[in-house]
Amino acid sequence: MSLLQAVILGIVQGLTEFIPVSSSGHLVLVPHLLGWEFAESQAFIFDVLVQWGTLFAVFIYYRRDLSFIASAFFKALFSAKPFATEDARMGWYLIIATIPAVIVGLLGKDLIEAAFASAGATGFFLLITAMLLVIAEIVGKRKRTMYQITWIDALWIGCSQVLALLPGVSRSGATIAGGMTRNLNRSAAARFSFLMSVPVMLGAGVLAFKDLFALQTTDGFILPLAVGFLAALVSGYAAIRWLIAYLSRHSLYVFAAYCLVLGIVVIVMG
Repeated sequence: MSLLQAVILGIVQGLTEFIPVSSSGHLVLVPHLLGWEFAESQAFIFDVLVQWGTLFAVFIYYRRDLSFIASAFFKALFSAKPFATEDARMGWYLIIATIPAVIVGLLGKDLIEAAFASAGATGFFLLITAMLLVIAEIVGKRKRTMYQITWIDALWIGCSQVLALLPGVSRSGATIAGGMTRNLNRSAAARFSFLMSVPVMLGAGVLAFKDLFALQTTDGFILPLAVGFLAALVSGYAAIRWLIAYLSRHSLYVFAAYCLVLGIVVIVMG
């Protein structure tokens, strides 16, 4: 993998991790469209570890929220009043929302990795993303804020995140749609979606590091990883700022249309 390829894929990852058009799908499709060929094991590790760039973007953008939630969570836990405040309860809700994807990701790791090698499957799953976004706009009443979330909402959104383990199903799209079908407003659903990405991407990155160290050689691979990480961090931060502002005034239909058209094109092209 060249440095230019790493920069392009890092930017693609950063922009599409938060904009609901599927980062995993684009990381599968872009190399296919440009005729790039990578070893399957390295491609999967690159995709997951470059996600840490977007993870750091979340840390930076939501540093105050994460600090308040973590502080309140541990303070309430050590005082034997684990659900005492809104921020403490939010910490528990983020944990609950993470559990479904962790279980399915660990049990189905090999099948998920294999799916990343199929551009055709990515096209089909992009159609699923489009469908989820449309359903969210039709069904959601958009009248609840993030701090009105309950543990049932968190579990529902967490189950929505399981779909995003497949390439072409947008993680942000599935979880924002999950939140909106529980009547969260668009901005609240997006905010919870981005915050709940932290434990999932941390866990996936740890597993990917394990696979990285298991490679027979990492010569020429570490520098592209670092460059891709930085590109994803910068573009991811920009994507968060833009999307939060956009969703305060606009619907998800434009992203649904994009996923629908791209999915059809990929399927027709085979």
